[in-house]
Amino acid sequence: MTASLKTKAPNVMSGAYRAVWRWHFYAGVLVIPFLMLLTLTGGLYLFKDEIDHAVYRSMIEVPASAQQADPDQWLAAAARAGEGRAANVLVPDRADQAVRVRVDRPDGAQRTVFVDPHTATVTGVTAYGGVTETIKTLHSLSLFGGPIGTALNILVEIVAGWAVILCATGLYLWWPRSRTGAVLRPRETDAGRRPFWRDVHALTGFYVGGVILFLAMTGMPWSAVWGDRFMGVMRDTGLGRPPAPAAASPWSHAKPHDAPADVGWTLENAVMPAHGHGVASLTRVLETAQAQALPRPFTVSIPRSSDLAWTVSRQTRKAEDARSLYVDGATGAVKADLRWSQFGVMAKGFEWGIAVHQGTQYGWINRIVMLIGCIAVWLLAISGLIMWWKRRPPSLSRRLAGAPPAPPGPRARIAVLCIVIPLSILYPLTGLSLVAALLLDRAARAFARSKPVAAS
Repeated sequence: MTASLKTKAPNVMSGAYRAVWRWHFYAGVLVIPFLMLLTLTGGLYLFKDEIDHAVYRSMIEVPASAQQADPDQWLAAAARAGEGRAANVLVPDRADQAVRVRVDRPDGAQRTVFVDPHTATVTGVTAYGGVTETIKTLHSLSLFGGPIGTALNILVEIVAGWAVILCATGLYLWWPRSRTGAVLRPRETDAGRRPFWRDVHALTGFYVGGVILFLAMTGMPWSAVWGDRFMGVMRDTGLGRPPAPAAASPWSHAKPHDAPADVGWTLENAVMPAHGHGVASLTRVLETAQAQALPRPFTVSIPRSSDLAWTVSRQTRKAEDARSLYVDGATGAVKADLRWSQFGVMAKGFEWGIAVHQGTQYGWINRIVMLIGCIAVWLLAISGLIMWWKRRPPSLSRRLAGAPPAPPGPRARIAVLCIVIPLSILYPLTGLSLVAALLLDRAARAFARSKPVAAS
């Protein structure tokens, strides 16, 4: 979002306006490429089910039948086809769809194996999650493990924080400062002129900025630093995931391969001990889920350790429909039945935010609104680039790549600090990156002043 005011000479603009404009420009240059990637992949992921069905139709669709093979045979067939251990099962709500089994291989790779539930016949094998898992991986920049993966996840968190700063500074620049009032529609119709793109940029940000801000803020729970901190706050305050039943052992944090999948962000690391004796069985667990009237589709997470309960989690589109059963795989006994009503206030808020972020909470209109937010980021990026191109100096090196001029004196920078400091406190990694940007800006301006400008 940039200014929708008439173009003014730098010495006519207020110092505060010039300072905010300058930082809005730099914030855009720094994060727009990443935001474009995040919104492209995020927009595609809104249509996850449709993409999966289009790509893997031959694996997903099976002849409907009233007969069902022994569910334990599903696991055996999947383990053979995937050459590993069956770790997670997605049980569909339709008789004409295959179950999907995640298989963990000894080399650390994962596979999704599609199995006909009526015959226990494998209908296909793909890399875990297939195309949409690749989209999800690109969206989170989690292409690599170890320190590189952590660094990329931290980068996503910084980008999200700067997106919030872009929205705040953009609103400041749009805010009317004259008697003519706010600009609510384009005033220029000639696409060859900069004012047209200025108004497109400003109005796109004004009308869709709230959606972009929402996407940035609700994406934070997935981040490595901010998300972990708030998980800790929810755990310590009791406002997060449900507490363990009094009769059960305390909740613990499992290793990644023991953590149940698809149970909602606030329950990702919760596992429940099991105390049964005998052989654990998917058949027995599914019988328990049916007896407890848990609606399909749901996922069954199979623990690696025999002393942990199996997790049966409803796959929901609305946050308030969340429900997870913790079942003793050997006896079928229910160790815990966790529902939305047991969630703390913070957990409910975050689960709701994530459901809206993913476009599932309010049906198709929710998905369309989130898609509009993704498209708007691209329109803002393109219009911002065109505006810069039309006002770029003849020699980019003379004016620091065409950045807005720095305001005179320190007083003008207070306007920027009033916007970014509260956001930096809320998002510390963004604050650290802001300090780095301030130092770089000061160094760049000092270098520009010390370098003589050649006569043209």
